[in-house]
Amino acid sequence: MTTQHATVAAQMAQLTHLPMPRLWALWDELFDQRPGHHHRTYLESRIAYKLQERAFGGLPAHVRRKLEMIGKTGEVPNYKRRADVGLVPGTTLVREYNGITYRVQVLEGGRFELGGRPYKSLSAVARAITGSVYSGPVFFGLKPSSRERKAVRA
Repeated sequence: MTTQHATVAAQMAQLTHLPMPRLWALWDELFDQRPGHHHRTYLESRIAYKLQERAFGGLPAHVRRKLEMIGKTGEVPNYKRRADVGLVPGTTLVREYNGITYRVQVLEGGRFELGGRPYKSLSAVARAITGSVYSGPVFFGLKPSSRERKAVRA
Protein backbone atom coordinates (compact mmCIF):
# COMPACT_ATOMS: atom_id res chain seq x y z
CA MET A 1 0.00 0.00 0.00
CA THR A 2 1.41 3.39 -0.98
CA THR A 3 1.72 6.27 1.45
CA GLN A 4 -1.12 8.09 -0.30
CA HIS A 5 -3.37 5.03 0.00
CA ALA A 6 -2.50 4.69 3.68
CA THR A 7 -3.21 8.37 4.34
CA VAL A 8 -6.61 8.27 2.65
CA ALA A 9 -7.48 4.99 4.37
CA ALA A 10 -6.53 6.49 7.74
CA GLN A 11 -8.64 9.59 7.09
CA MET A 12 -11.61 7.43 6.14
CA ALA A 13 -11.19 5.22 9.21
CA GLN A 14 -11.30 8.31 11.46
CA LEU A 15 -14.65 9.49 10.09
CA THR A 16 -16.66 7.18 12.34
CA HIS A 17 -14.89 8.57 15.40
CA LEU A 18 -15.28 12.26 14.63
CA PRO A 19 -17.82 14.27 16.63
CA MET A 20 -20.63 15.72 14.49
CA PRO A 21 -19.33 19.33 14.63
CA ARG A 22 -15.98 18.16 13.20
CA LEU A 23 -17.77 16.03 10.58
CA TRP A 24 -19.78 19.06 9.50
CA ALA A 25 -16.63 21.18 9.35
CA LEU A 26 -15.03 18.58 7.08
CA TRP A 27 -18.18 18.51 4.96
CA ASP A 28 -18.04 22.29 4.57
CA GLU A 29 -14.41 22.05 3.41
CA LEU A 30 -15.27 19.46 0.76
CA PHE A 31 -18.72 20.49 -0.50
CA ASP A 32 -20.39 23.72 -1.60
CA GLN A 33 -23.63 23.14 0.28
CA ARG A 34 -25.01 20.95 3.04
CA PRO A 35 -27.41 18.09 2.36
CA GLY A 36 -31.11 18.36 3.20
CA HIS A 37 -30.82 15.74 5.94
CA HIS A 38 -28.39 15.06 8.77
CA HIS A 39 -27.89 11.30 8.62
CA ARG A 40 -24.39 10.54 9.92
CA THR A 41 -23.82 7.47 7.74
CA TYR A 42 -24.66 9.47 4.64
CA LEU A 43 -22.23 12.23 5.63
CA GLU A 44 -19.46 9.72 6.31
CA SER A 45 -19.93 7.90 3.01
CA ARG A 46 -20.01 11.10 0.92
CA ILE A 47 -16.97 12.53 2.71
CA ALA A 48 -15.09 9.24 2.27
CA TYR A 49 -15.88 9.27 -1.45
CA LYS A 50 -14.75 12.89 -1.78
CA LEU A 51 -11.47 12.13 0.03
CA GLN A 52 -10.78 9.28 -2.39
CA GLU A 53 -11.83 11.38 -5.36
CA ARG A 54 -9.42 14.16 -4.41
CA ALA A 55 -6.56 11.73 -3.82
CA PHE A 56 -7.03 9.40 -6.78
CA GLY A 57 -9.24 11.27 -9.24
CA GLY A 58 -12.95 11.11 -10.01
CA LEU A 59 -14.92 8.93 -12.34
CA PRO A 60 -13.93 8.92 -16.00
CA ALA A 61 -16.11 11.17 -18.17
CA HIS A 62 -17.71 8.24 -20.03
CA VAL A 63 -18.77 6.59 -16.76
CA ARG A 64 -20.16 9.89 -15.45
CA ARG A 65 -22.19 10.31 -18.67
CA LYS A 66 -23.60 6.77 -18.36
CA LEU A 67 -24.60 7.39 -14.75
CA GLU A 68 -26.25 10.69 -15.67
CA MET A 69 -28.21 8.93 -18.43
CA ILE A 70 -29.34 6.23 -15.99
CA GLY A 71 -30.44 8.99 -13.60
CA LYS A 72 -32.47 10.70 -16.34
CA THR A 73 -34.09 7.62 -17.86
CA GLY A 74 -34.15 5.27 -14.86
CA GLU A 75 -33.02 2.45 -17.15
CA VAL A 76 -29.82 0.55 -16.51
CA PRO A 77 -28.30 -0.90 -19.66
CA ASN A 78 -27.80 -4.61 -19.31
CA TYR A 79 -24.96 -5.30 -21.73
CA LYS A 80 -24.13 -8.61 -20.06
CA ARG A 81 -27.59 -9.98 -20.77
CA ARG A 82 -27.43 -9.01 -24.44
CA ALA A 83 -23.90 -10.31 -24.83
CA ASP A 84 -24.75 -13.65 -23.20
CA VAL A 85 -27.88 -14.22 -25.22
CA GLY A 86 -26.50 -12.72 -28.46
CA LEU A 87 -29.86 -12.42 -30.19
CA VAL A 88 -30.20 -10.27 -33.29
CA PRO A 89 -33.22 -7.93 -33.52
CA GLY A 90 -35.85 -9.50 -35.73
CA THR A 91 -35.20 -13.02 -34.45
CA THR A 92 -38.31 -14.97 -33.43
CA LEU A 93 -38.09 -17.40 -30.53
CA VAL A 94 -40.69 -20.16 -30.48
CA ARG A 95 -41.55 -22.14 -27.35
CA GLU A 96 -44.40 -24.50 -26.64
CA TYR A 97 -45.61 -24.48 -23.04
CA ASN A 98 -48.69 -26.29 -21.69
CA GLY A 99 -49.87 -27.01 -25.21
CA ILE A 100 -49.69 -23.37 -26.36
CA THR A 101 -47.09 -22.15 -28.85
CA TYR A 102 -45.56 -18.78 -27.97
CA ARG A 103 -43.69 -16.60 -30.47
CA VAL A 104 -41.39 -13.96 -29.03
CA GLN A 105 -39.91 -11.26 -31.24
CA VAL A 106 -36.43 -9.90 -30.40
CA LEU A 107 -36.46 -6.08 -30.57
CA GLU A 108 -33.74 -3.43 -30.65
CA GLY A 109 -31.99 -2.60 -27.38
CA GLY A 110 -32.27 -6.07 -25.86
CA ARG A 111 -36.06 -5.91 -25.52
CA PHE A 112 -38.64 -8.50 -26.47
CA GLU A 113 -42.26 -8.62 -27.60
CA LEU A 114 -44.89 -11.26 -26.93
CA GLY A 115 -48.40 -10.89 -28.26
CA GLY A 116 -47.85 -7.21 -29.06
CA ARG A 117 -46.65 -6.44 -25.53
CA PRO A 118 -43.04 -5.28 -24.96
CA TYR A 119 -40.84 -6.77 -22.22
CA LYS A 120 -37.52 -5.58 -20.83
CA SER A 121 -36.01 -9.05 -20.60
CA LEU A 122 -36.45 -12.59 -21.80
CA SER A 123 -36.94 -13.62 -18.17
CA ALA A 124 -39.91 -11.23 -17.94
CA VAL A 125 -41.40 -12.98 -20.99
CA ALA A 126 -40.84 -16.40 -19.38
CA ARG A 127 -42.49 -15.14 -16.19
CA ALA A 128 -45.50 -13.88 -18.18
CA ILE A 129 -45.86 -17.27 -19.86
CA THR A 130 -45.30 -19.52 -16.84
CA GLY A 131 -46.59 -17.32 -14.05
CA SER A 132 -43.45 -17.98 -12.02
CA VAL A 133 -39.87 -16.75 -11.84
CA TYR A 134 -37.88 -18.41 -14.56
CA SER A 135 -34.62 -17.73 -16.40
CA GLY A 136 -35.62 -16.57 -19.87
CA PRO A 137 -32.52 -17.93 -21.65
CA VAL A 138 -33.02 -21.31 -19.96
CA PHE A 139 -36.78 -21.34 -20.66
CA PHE A 140 -36.18 -20.68 -24.37
CA GLY A 141 -33.30 -23.18 -24.59
CA LEU A 142 -30.60 -20.59 -25.22
CA LYS A 143 -28.63 -21.64 -22.18
CA PRO A 144 -28.49 -24.91 -20.22
CA SER A 145 -30.22 -25.15 -16.86
CA SER A 146 -28.14 -25.67 -13.72
CA ARG A 147 -29.32 -29.29 -13.69
CA GLU A 148 -28.06 -29.76 -17.26
CA ARG A 149 -24.73 -28.09 -16.45
CA LYS A 150 -24.28 -30.43 -13.46
CA ALA A 151 -25.04 -33.47 -15.62
CA VAL A 152 -22.36 -32.43 -18.12
CA ARG A 153 -19.78 -32.02 -15.33
CA ALA A 154 -20.56 -35.42 -13.81
